[in-house]
Amino acid sequence: MVSYPDSAHGGDANSRTLALRQAPSVASSRASHSGSTVRRHRGHRSHFGGSSYAPQNEFPVFTHTGDVEIVVKAERGGKEQRYLLHRLILAQCSGFFEAGTSEEWSRAQGDGNPNGGSTLARIPEQSGSGGGGSQGKKRWRYELDWGQGDDDIPMLVQKDPNTSLFGGSTTVAPPPARNKPSTPSTGFFRSMANFSALNLPSSSDNQEPVDETLRDYDNLFRVFYNYPPALDPINIANAYVECKTLLHLADMYDALDVIGPRVDHHLLRFQGRLFKQIAKYPPSYLKLGYLARSKVIFSEALTHVVGQWPAGLPQLRNQTPAAVLELIEDKVDELEELKQRIEGKLFRLTLTTSRGERVNPGNAWLDWLAMSLFRQWVAENTTPPPAPILKSAPTNGGHSRSGSRQPQQATPAAINTGQIFRLLGTGGSAYLPRDELKRFLKSTPGLSYDRDTVRRFERSVEELKHLAKDCVKPLMRNFLELDLGREGGGGLPYLTCTKVEERDFPWDE
Repeated sequence: MVSYPDSAHGGDANSRTLALRQAPSVASSRASHSGSTVRRHRGHRSHFGGSSYAPQNEFPVFTHTGDVEIVVKAERGGKEQRYLLHRLILAQCSGFFEAGTSEEWSRAQGDGNPNGGSTLARIPEQSGSGGGGSQGKKRWRYELDWGQGDDDIPMLVQKDPNTSLFGGSTTVAPPPARNKPSTPSTGFFRSMANFSALNLPSSSDNQEPVDETLRDYDNLFRVFYNYPPALDPINIANAYVECKTLLHLADMYDALDVIGPRVDHHLLRFQGRLFKQIAKYPPSYLKLGYLARSKVIFSEALTHVVGQWPAGLPQLRNQTPAAVLELIEDKVDELEELKQRIEGKLFRLTLTTSRGERVNPGNAWLDWLAMSLFRQWVAENTTPPPAPILKSAPTNGGHSRSGSRQPQQATPAAINTGQIFRLLGTGGSAYLPRDELKRFLKSTPGLSYDRDTVRRFERSVEELKHLAKDCVKPLMRNFLELDLGREGGGGLPYLTCTKVEERDFPWDE
């Protein structure tokens, strides 16, 4: 007596599916065994390499459920990548796909096409496909168009989907054979097999040069499906370039809200190396931080840009939104106002006598000389030098009356007051050292130069330095993530006291 599996049990669906995948010889030989034997050995039998091929339904080709085909072809070499993805996920992640696959766009395309519906097609119902009897599902097809000239930006455009992965003349090539067969059982082992089958980057894949366009589009779609992008995890310079091109691509397809956090997460993994790179190239990372909506990178770069302003203006003009430039100018104005208030306090610093009176030439001549020297040093280092006076004014476009060409008056270079304030915040022998004090005393007429005079003069100057150090403390604050060391300045010749508040980020407006 031959026993058959009970059709009322829930395991029949798996039995029927398994039977379809088996070779005829295997199916006939197993028919002579009992149902219990079939169920006991089903999970341990491998059918890899059989005559039948089951299409994949995973990234990047969802054969059973995908409804948007995307073909990305390199400009040179003929290499291309094909994707069969879901309209729902693409529309949620990208405003470009949301508009391109909308009903309004479909009606507009249908009205402009006399044939009606050449842009959109419907997937016919296939028996045994598990579609549940759905009568025709819309499908879309996009191809990368490189344009006509070198200045054209490659862009995805909609094409006729009749000849595509959906069943036309273009067929899907089976995936390459795996080293190990995947188990047909469901559950944890099946999930791990699917995970290992993903097209993740490996060391062997890096042997051939990767086309940047193919890489960027692949990273874009990988992030859409919550897979980590293939970005350089070691070389931060390469990672910056890859993140920059990916962000520009996401900006084209209105997907910065999805791509930005991934780029931010990847770059922040470099930690200290990232902040050193930002200090080297603040304008570049300011633009990248704006595109990625990264508060850490944007505020770090903005602090450097404001401290060095206007050095970064040529790299930011006409390359960043007006809101970013307005924010920079506002922060620069705030910093200048603070510096002016500090300068006024420095010039008002004074010493007092033992009776509590302000020093003057009548009650403390040596202390008054110390105050004069200190104020003179501050004035010389915080005020631009006066323009030179030309002996003969040029006429006729820079030519003198004799006809010879006269040199044009050079514009005095701007003084880096940030470095001066850092010296004041450091104090000690950072400025006005002992040798300079001695030279000043020697050149002062009517003053007896001896050891006691030098000692008293040094004490007065040192007292002024302590007062100045307390005065410039608001400018010595550091709002960088970069470790500047114990000195607080870390060798930076500009101020880093600019703080970016939550309300300052321009993308929250």
